[in-house]
Amino acid sequence: MTRLRKFVAYRNLERPYTRYSKYKQQCYVRARPVCKVVSFDLGDLSHEFEFNLTLVSKSGLQIRDNAIEAARQTSNRLLEKTLGKNGYVMKVRIYPHHILRENPLASGAGADRMSTGMAHNYGKPIGIAAQVRVGQPLFSLKVNKENMETARLALKRASYKLPCSCTILTEKNSLYKAPEAKPVEMLS
Repeated sequence: MTRLRKFVAYRNLERPYTRYSKYKQQCYVRARPVCKVVSFDLGDLSHEFEFNLTLVSKSGLQIRDNAIEAARQTSNRLLEKTLGKNGYVMKVRIYPHHILRENPLASGAGADRMSTGMAHNYGKPIGIAAQVRVGQPLFSLKVNKENMETARLALKRASYKLPCSCTILTEKNSLYKAPEAKPVEMLS
């Protein structure tokens, strides 16, 4: 199995290449690689939380699916250890649609005469990536006020795994209703 190419080869945004059809005449992609991101919604989805934190991209580029999965795992591990499975809601806001292709190079004697370039089947699919624009949200996280510092640290750790610089935006959830305090009955 060949080694994964450096990300520099696929960083720049290009025309989205997602054409995959069940009809051979309309489909130029031989096979669509499987997405490595395991889960896009994590935590307690039925619960409302007080604050929304969003990890936002500062630059436009492509992010491979293995980088998205690494960022998700890193932040989710910290959140589960400190807050438990019911103390947060995290969503991965980008999906890797773009198919990455490369010219399959032959190695060995006489390999230079066998190369056909990218002309025939538009290259061999090697992976998928998400195309991200400036200011696009990458991850969103919902927590209560007492867990804000942990949530910021989790999103910061996720940004270390991504190939772009990011900022964390914080806003108060307008749909949040604080639980009502129950009156305590005095026993006499």
